[in-house]
Amino acid sequence: MTLAACGSGSTASTGSSGEGDTTGVTDTSVLVGTHMPLTGPAAAGYSKIPPATQAYFDYVNEQGGVNGRTIEYKALDDGYNPSNTQQVVRELVLQDRVFALLGGLGTPTHSGVLDFLNTNNVPDLFVASGSRIWNQPDKYPNTFGFNADYTVEAKIMAQYVKDNLPGKKVCTLGQDDDLGGDYLAGVEQIVGADAVVEKQFYATSNTNVAPQIGALQAAGCEVVMLATIPGFTALAIGTAGRLGFRPQWTTASVGGDYLTLSKTLGDAAPLAEGLLSTNYLPSHFSQDDEWTTKFREINTKYNNDAEFDGNVVYGMSMAHTFVQALEAAGENPTRESIVEAVRSSDFTGPNLVPFRFSEDDHSGAGGARVNQVTNGVQEYFGPAYTTTDALGDPVVEYRAE
Repeated sequence: MTLAACGSGSTASTGSSGEGDTTGVTDTSVLVGTHMPLTGPAAAGYSKIPPATQAYFDYVNEQGGVNGRTIEYKALDDGYNPSNTQQVVRELVLQDRVFALLGGLGTPTHSGVLDFLNTNNVPDLFVASGSRIWNQPDKYPNTFGFNADYTVEAKIMAQYVKDNLPGKKVCTLGQDDDLGGDYLAGVEQIVGADAVVEKQFYATSNTNVAPQIGALQAAGCEVVMLATIPGFTALAIGTAGRLGFRPQWTTASVGGDYLTLSKTLGDAAPLAEGLLSTNYLPSHFSQDDEWTTKFREINTKYNNDAEFDGNVVYGMSMAHTFVQALEAAGENPTRESIVEAVRSSDFTGPNLVPFRFSEDDHSGAGGARVNQVTNGVQEYFGPAYTTTDALGDPVVEYRAE
């Protein structure tokens, strides 16, 4: 197992035989940037991702970097506001002249900069969102996802609900963008549109979800499947608790990190007991997984021993994948060579299921595994599963190592 791809420490000239775009690359460094909600409605949990990514890069840089180059990383706050995202991404591209954008977070935020990034030939790597928008290689050849897409996660969770909670009234609550829409599409593929008793949506600009929760309660929902960012997962569960509404909650990975939820819920954290979620990365609760063990060590040394949760695992996993891509891009990386490296490389790492990267597929992880909160611990059970967002493509157990 290789936890970091590190070069010999020798310097190299930029470019590849004088060909290709080497913006952001020097003899000694590679500059990448990102937009992140360090403040605003999505900051809970997600603001911990950039420090974790930086910590992993610090770990790699201390060992000599990649092919003699250190990785410089600049994360700018967009507050989960699409207009801010456009401003900070333009700054990263036009002023800072980054080599690539790495892990830009959010469906409503990142979708507004896709055309700008691809027009300017900026590698747009490992978008931190499960929207299917990122998987358009003909239109956006430089953009690649990282997360399992929302429809894939929804199909896996809906299959679990169908098999293990038969006859229960299934309902959904989702964000009013591709997060909610794609997730609902996956649920309906498995259980059928008519079987979803109530479908509610929320806007991140309005933190009062009592009307939506009231409608779910009035409809007699017994299983509520959430497609929510962490703050709104907590709002939904907390509001329902105050109303005396206690369904079986499920959620997508983007809103399912229990430590984030418990901090947001405070004294109401026991309301999240029994929460079902899906994810494609190792559990931060695991004490014997080699990846989380290494990530803990890096977190302690390079990240001020921050609380170790799923956001830290996410940030380091994404950084690890970028390091592999940068190494595969060659001794003299170009924007073109790293895009080709992502398309053609068979990445290894902490993922529970493989990425689906290829010439024709720019989506991220190809499946997920179900976990549940029991006695305050979020643990996986059962096998991992794979599927695609295609109608009729079944959910199947992932059996490979």
